[in-house]
Amino acid sequence: MALLLIVLLPFIGSLCAAFLPTNARNAEAWLAGIVALTVTLLTAAQYPQLVAEGVLRLTIPWSATLGIDFQLRMDGFAWLFAMLIALIGTLVVIYARYYMSPADPVPRFFSFFLAFMGTMMGVVLSGNLLQMAMFWELTSLASFMLIAYWHHRSDARTGARMALTVTGAGGLAMLGGVLLIGHIVGSYDLDAVLAAAETIKAHAWYPAIVGLIAVGALSKSAQFPFHFWLPHAMAAPTPVSAYLHSATMVKAGVFLLARLWPVLAGSDLWFWLIGGAGLCTLLIGGYLALFQSDLKGVLAYSTISHLGLITLLLGMNSELALVAAVFHMVNHATFKASLFMAAGIVDHETGTRDINRLSGLYRAMPITATLAMVAAAAMAGVPLLNGFLSKEMFFAETVFLERPDWQRLLLPVAATLAGMLSVAYSLRFVHRVFFGAPAGDLPHQPHEPTRWMLLPSALLVAVCLLVGILPAQTVGPYLRTATDALLGANAPLYSLAVWHGLNLPLYMSLVALFGGIMLYLPCIGRRSERIPLLERIDGKNAFNGLLTVVNDYSSRAVGWLTSPRLQAQMLMIVLVVIGGALLPFVDGPLRLGERLPAEIDPAFALLWAVGATCAVAAAWQAKLHRLAALILAGGAGLATSLTFVWFSAPDLALTQLAVEVVTAVLILLGLRWLPRRDKRFSAGKPESARSRLRRLRDLIIASAGGAGIAALTYAILTRPPVDGIAPFFVEQSLPQGGGLNVVNVILVDFRGFDTFGEITVVAIVALTVFALLRRFRPAPESVALPAQQLEQDHPESRPDPEAALPAGYLMLPAVLVRLLLPMAMLVSLFFLLRGHNAPGGGFVGGLVFATAIILQYIVGGTLWVESRLRIHPLYWIAVGLLCAAAAGIVAGLAGEPFLASQAWHANLPLLGEIHLSTVLLFDLGVYLLVVGATVLMLVAIAHQSLRSQARKAQTEGGH
Repeated sequence: MALLLIVLLPFIGSLCAAFLPTNARNAEAWLAGIVALTVTLLTAAQYPQLVAEGVLRLTIPWSATLGIDFQLRMDGFAWLFAMLIALIGTLVVIYARYYMSPADPVPRFFSFFLAFMGTMMGVVLSGNLLQMAMFWELTSLASFMLIAYWHHRSDARTGARMALTVTGAGGLAMLGGVLLIGHIVGSYDLDAVLAAAETIKAHAWYPAIVGLIAVGALSKSAQFPFHFWLPHAMAAPTPVSAYLHSATMVKAGVFLLARLWPVLAGSDLWFWLIGGAGLCTLLIGGYLALFQSDLKGVLAYSTISHLGLITLLLGMNSELALVAAVFHMVNHATFKASLFMAAGIVDHETGTRDINRLSGLYRAMPITATLAMVAAAAMAGVPLLNGFLSKEMFFAETVFLERPDWQRLLLPVAATLAGMLSVAYSLRFVHRVFFGAPAGDLPHQPHEPTRWMLLPSALLVAVCLLVGILPAQTVGPYLRTATDALLGANAPLYSLAVWHGLNLPLYMSLVALFGGIMLYLPCIGRRSERIPLLERIDGKNAFNGLLTVVNDYSSRAVGWLTSPRLQAQMLMIVLVVIGGALLPFVDGPLRLGERLPAEIDPAFALLWAVGATCAVAAAWQAKLHRLAALILAGGAGLATSLTFVWFSAPDLALTQLAVEVVTAVLILLGLRWLPRRDKRFSAGKPESARSRLRRLRDLIIASAGGAGIAALTYAILTRPPVDGIAPFFVEQSLPQGGGLNVVNVILVDFRGFDTFGEITVVAIVALTVFALLRRFRPAPESVALPAQQLEQDHPESRPDPEAALPAGYLMLPAVLVRLLLPMAMLVSLFFLLRGHNAPGGGFVGGLVFATAIILQYIVGGTLWVESRLRIHPLYWIAVGLLCAAAAGIVAGLAGEPFLASQAWHANLPLLGEIHLSTVLLFDLGVYLLVVGATVLMLVAIAHQSLRSQARKAQTEGGH
């Protein structure tokens, strides 16, 4: 249960933070800090048990038939990463409390921040690869919201879109690799995948798997050629940058490479693909960092370079290189978070991050300068700091790599050059900002921040020192636990001693140190206005150019495949459906059953004759009179409803009838928007030959589709009753689903996940309609301003909410309709509560209640109803989705598959035995969502109609 809390607590805290008032900055920071600290303590508390057992697991059944469960798995490597995420997250929360301005929407910041922490915990602790892929994409969404936090700035919006596009596309590639792994192994369970390493490497799809996983990991960790998105993410607030660069997001890619290293590493393909990308990124990132004028830009490119170092280590196919990579992940997290905090303090206290303007801050900010110098020294690999140890291990691996001679020569030279670049840009960061003559043109007078803002950076710097001086006593046991979890029996022996004697890696470190100083000396006093050699290579321009090309070809494809005419779009949809339905008949013709059809009842034949007549007449009238066509279509729908009753399907009949009423009203409101019909038809003029051919084509296609559906229906109805899955549902409805209404049990239990997806689609459709039409929503004054003359000439357009009924309506029907609302609500609740054992359910109940609300709009007008509407439809939709999801969560907590029904029985005084079930909660969610979605679409359409009336009145009044 502790593993579940570690993942869930950040999400719970995120929801709580979202509802806090905007002026309660202390409350929001305290909430986020308590959540992050609790997660840290929970994670730390698992270490003794982890050492004793090796791996901690939690499995919650999800879909047993597909072999997919919600699994959390913590080994030493996952524990180490989870501690980084939680601990650095806690320090960043403290820092953000003093960094964020009271004018910022701080609740939104901490809500997104905690959600980001939760998604990263999900990636690290997932014991199922598909589950990991889900959290992987959620990290992209959470980082998108954080990067775009200051969405009023164009650079924030651009950087967020770029990050989401690159990492999201990489996530889709990674998902493809995961699916291939699951197909080969027969399971997505991480333990099963790790155990099948040799099978995967020997498979013909191994190159494809390595390529897809590499795209996902390299794009996430901003590795060449996907490195360009990370510097543009610097538009985010500095606390976000500190967290994103140190322990989250960009570390997810190298985490995945290390997690799957035992499965995928060991081949030349892995060496050249992963190692080659890492080497290119290491050098390019370090070179570009040397010429940045923005403090955060320097740190961004240094992050790219150090991630390239880790990726290169992971690509070397060496166990010791893997150990060095994990060690540098930890070291980089500490000094990089501290450096970003120092950069944020400088920006916060001086008002600028421009290196060309900053100078001599050591005198005004000595503590900040000291912390930044120590962290920068760790990044440069200065002895007695943690960065020196992992970088020396990196140098050692390049020297002793078992590759051909030219590669053994190239890698040490490249590693030394990268070390020189690291020293140079670290020295430039410190020297240009904190030394020299004090700057005189800064926006703010520089001074030290509050000590609480300095505390997180100071603690991280202390860790850099402790690990650098006493590595074996501080980080040693945890690093050993992590590497043992990755390599098992193949874990190598290594030493974390500070001094290994005079050897080639030490000489490389000294060359890098002094070479970096010499490399920086010519840059002293020079302003960085351009980047030699790489000035014309801009990843942002290439990305925007690629998007332009994609958009251009997409527009052409849309032009070829679609049409602004609804008729052409429907034709395309129907043709695709007919083509898809014909695919199964490629292997053989349609086989009919052996059951003989029953005798035709005259009453049933008459019903269908009436329904068919209405359908044909609706198609005929659609060209002449739309209202008549709508009425006739309703008649065909009513015949369909009665058909369901005839075949003993009252649930379907109720649903069909309620849907007919709601859709008829919504379509009626929308008819006024359609263009007028050609006057030739109303005047009885003949159609053109082209028009007749088009109508003949539509008739043939519609007849073919209808005949195909009729043939399929006949084939199904003539099967023996024992064929198919229907007997299973009938027999197991009560024992497994706890209900007598088979249809309802199928919807909320056996196929509950499908239903949950369907109501989510309904919510998305309603929100889309509302979003598309909200731009036409008139403000109250926009309708009322045409004022006295408009109201005198057109009293029916008066928008007063308290006014009497519009002209043409009688008071008595309006009063009756308003009295109908509470009665309809009772009927809808009756259908809701009885749905599991009798005809009804949340969908039907919601439609009944929505119909009653629609009647209020018809007789009372839009403004009259909305002035009395106490609950916004958006809240109904949100609460409905939460109720439906809660039913699945309750089942998961009980150890059952998602949305499996859970029942409780209790004896209460006076009431007797009470039966409660999660089915009721799920049905309640459906009920609320249907009401909210229907009313939301109605509000959007009614407001558009109101605006149309106002415009018409203004036009007529003007003439």
